[in-house]
Amino acid sequence: MAIMDGYFGSYVVVVVLLLIGVGIFAGGLFANRMLRPDRPTPDKLTTYECGVDPVGEGWAQSQVRYYVFTYLYVVFAVDAVFLFPWATVFAAPGFGMTTLVEMFVFLAFIALGILYAWRKRVLAWT
Repeated sequence: MAIMDGYFGSYVVVVVLLLIGVGIFAGGLFANRMLRPDRPTPDKLTTYECGVDPVGEGWAQSQVRYYVFTYLYVVFAVDAVFLFPWATVFAAPGFGMTTLVEMFVFLAFIALGILYAWRKRVLAWT
């Protein structure tokens, strides 16, 4: 097959698999649309909130500190993602001191961010 031999040969496989996946997904949505019962009533069209009648507006204000804690979690998760490969490379011959210095520079940036958040009193829950 001549189309599979060139530079874009591996991309053809990815595109074909992507099209198959999109087709299966769209087929499932279409089958659901065709097979489901469709009998809307006014009670079915109201907003459902765990059995409680909806009262007031649907908008509620959240405090910013919850988002800050979320961002701090993401920072620590990214930190953990970088620590695992570092631990495997650290044991390889010839990479010991270089990877150790690089990781301490990375951890210093993380520590500066935490120190900044602490100094701004962002980490206080109450």
